Amino acid sequence: MNREKLLLAAGCAALFAAVATAQTPSAPSPAAAAPQFKNLQVLPKDISRDQLMTNMKFFAQSLGVRCVHCHVGEEGKPLSTFDFASDAKWQKQAARKMLTMVHRINSEDFGVKDFKDVKVTCFTCHRGATKPLTAVPEAPANPAPAATPPAQSSTERGSS
Repeated sequence: MNREKLLLAAGCAALFAAVATAQTPSAPSPAAAAPQFKNLQVLPKDISRDQLMTNMKFFAQSLGVRCVHCHVGEEGKPLSTFDFASDAKWQKQAARKMLTMVHRINSEDFGVKDFKDVKVTCFTCHRGATKPLTAVPEAPANPAPAATPPAQSSTERGSS
């Protein structure tokens, strides 16, 4: 339980930092004029390396995965060998959709204007699992047929 609280707190802090930084205007620098990363579609194009890494670590912890879950690369190899810009894995596309959904939920459903007030993060549903966890257990794939009650005799039904 303490581990879950620690992960949630760390994730929220990372998310707060990323959103706050993305929303804080700064003077454009020559380095900011050219995109630092390729193929950013949901995260801010001018995100710093530290902010991006903080976000990626939060995503990994929230889903209990490593970089190769969404990115093209080989586990155990240096990150410099990964193709982070590639959209070859469906998980990366799903992550973008989920980030968009989380942003919409926070802004439209909860009226969050400032990241410090965020209500929903990846961890809210995933809690360290790749598949979002639910409060209701899933029904079995092949449920057993319902038992048919035995027929009542005429004396049991109250007939004379």
